[in-house]
Amino acid sequence: MDGDPEGRRGGSHAARYLQIASALRRHGFSFAIGLVGLDHVIPWWRRTAAKVQRQPSGAASSHLRAALEELGPTFIKLGQVLSTRSDLLPPAFITELAKLQDAAPPVSVEEIRAVIRSELGADPEVVFASFEDKPLASASIGQAHAATLADGTSVVVKVRKPGAVAQVHTDLEILHTLAVHATRAWAFARDIDAVGMVEEFAQSLRAELDYLQEGRNAERFADNFRDDPTIVMPRVYWPHTTPRVLTLERMQGMNVADTRALERTGVDRDLLARRGAGIVLKMIFEDRFFHADLHPGNLFIHPDGTIALIDFGMVGVVSDELRGHLSRLFIAIVRGDAALLTSAVIAVSLTSGMIDRTTLHDDLRVFLARYRLGSVRQTPFARMMTDLFAILRRNRVRWPSEMTMLLKSLLLIESLAMRLDPDFRLGEALEPYAERLARERLRASAIAKRIVTSSAEVGELALELPGIVRRLMDAVDTAGIQVHVRAAELEPLLGRAERIGNRLVAGMIGAGLITGIGGLVAAERRWRSWESAMVGAGLTTIGALGAYLTWTARRRRRG
Repeated sequence: MDGDPEGRRGGSHAARYLQIASALRRHGFSFAIGLVGLDHVIPWWRRTAAKVQRQPSGAASSHLRAALEELGPTFIKLGQVLSTRSDLLPPAFITELAKLQDAAPPVSVEEIRAVIRSELGADPEVVFASFEDKPLASASIGQAHAATLADGTSVVVKVRKPGAVAQVHTDLEILHTLAVHATRAWAFARDIDAVGMVEEFAQSLRAELDYLQEGRNAERFADNFRDDPTIVMPRVYWPHTTPRVLTLERMQGMNVADTRALERTGVDRDLLARRGAGIVLKMIFEDRFFHADLHPGNLFIHPDGTIALIDFGMVGVVSDELRGHLSRLFIAIVRGDAALLTSAVIAVSLTSGMIDRTTLHDDLRVFLARYRLGSVRQTPFARMMTDLFAILRRNRVRWPSEMTMLLKSLLLIESLAMRLDPDFRLGEALEPYAERLARERLRASAIAKRIVTSSAEVGELALELPGIVRRLMDAVDTAGIQVHVRAAELEPLLGRAERIGNRLVAGMIGAGLITGIGGLVAAERRWRSWESAMVGAGLTTIGALGAYLTWTARRRRRG
């Protein structure tokens, strides 16, 4: 980060590349070394001396976790993020990566004191009334120490470890390079958009490095729940907070997973389960700003049943677009409409390659038949999500991190609530929010807003088409003509048109392209005839889109 004393100081990239390649090789992932472009960093005699076989499927997940732990903070964080991606990884890997703990050996107290002195301008004993040298906890990036303020308030002082930022920046640059190479060499990496995933991860991790941002997150949650006495957030002490030091009110209480302690103090576990679920649902559906790492270690329970939250580095935001996707998914699942669910899944997807719509539809039809729901209340949420994510993986459909983060938060709170109350069903708590989303989607103002958005997307597509046709003509002029046509290859363009809500336009686009291709094949040796056919196809398509825009504008004026 700019102005950070740690700067970009770090070790040699070459040495780090070798560490990564060696860890992959040592843990049985030699096959991946070439795919990500690391084969050149392994000395030739080591490459030929021992060709390590792939791990058996049952052991691969544990070896992957061990390799990530060995590679340190950035890779541990990456594994934690991947543990939420049930749409990408099978259950065995999700379960194993979920064991990754953001823990590391503590650094010396002298180093921690030096950071506090640099950031707050004095030794800890001067800044605080008391400061404990022994850390409360030590994570990969930061370390927490107990302290008290001059007025006697107990606080936790989180201090970023020296050198942590430099290592993270180096690793993120390396991960981006490896993702670029993997995308060129590996179809799976292209399908999941490995480069885009690394960029999303880098953005999220860099935000976690800034303790000022974490403090702002804590205050935003506190403001959102200011009228709810059943939940408390730690106060941020800004005079003692910088990008590298965060001072928060100390939260204490029972671990939410310690059911025996809860029983001894007489806490109503059923009520606590409903309260916890209600907090998360409010964050997601009302505040649209949610805590994305609500594992048991980040919740404390007071004897009166009040819930205290900590650790606000990882958060999620629910945009209007994401909210719309959620409503379509809920409506399709409750109706049992496989066609609607297929369209909703594709609309959310970030998959760069083609999606076999027929196969996806068949899988989702079987999925819906398996559950036959009449309301969200009946939803066995965890089991349904497990099955749905398996379908996404099988069809190579990748959802945005915001969606998977949101669903992970729902799964996590359902798991915690069921520990407290085995009869708890998330669907019952979720149903009012799902119904509200459905009503909002059918509201006239919401429909009008979607029409405006659709018109803009159609217009953008219409403007792009002449350039697309010109690039096609340039490519043929340079490399000659080779035609290999499959109906499935029209899917991306048809899918885009369908997502903007008009199947008629999709049909016209398909017809226009088929007309152009027919002209191309018939006149392969006559350039002018081919050019005319392609231009005609383009004009046909543009005309169809123009007609759609005109129709939409008239409808809006009448409304």
